[in-house]
Amino acid sequence: MKKCSKSAHESLTELNITPLLDLAFVLLVIFIITTIPPVKDMDLKLPTASKHQKDPPRKANYISVQADGKLVLNTLEIPLADLLGKLVSLRTDDPDLNVIIRGDGKTRYKEVRSVLDLCQQANVAKVQLATEVNQ
Repeated sequence: MKKCSKSAHESLTELNITPLLDLAFVLLVIFIITTIPPVKDMDLKLPTASKHQKDPPRKANYISVQADGKLVLNTLEIPLADLLGKLVSLRTDDPDLNVIIRGDGKTRYKEVRSVLDLCQQANVAKVQLATEVNQ
């Protein structure tokens, strides 16, 4: 009497090498990636990148807050009480209104904050604060 049938005995002798090939390819790729030498065939002096400041938006309106509290919208001096009406009229003319607030270094933050509040009340979505880069 047989203990195993012939078909069951033949399947035990077959070896499935598909997972072994997958493992071999993964190891080969890892080996290739980790052993690629850096390219230094020639001595080259590569150019250096210069610091390029971001260009201002296309239709930017500048609000300058001076140290003594005076406000200048573009080139027109305007009191704080009239700024909200002017911003609303500018926004109705241009729904994509950009405002850049430039505050003097000695300006109190309270005055800059009041300009930011007025921009929010006028529904101006694009408000930026101008800064300088120290070199």
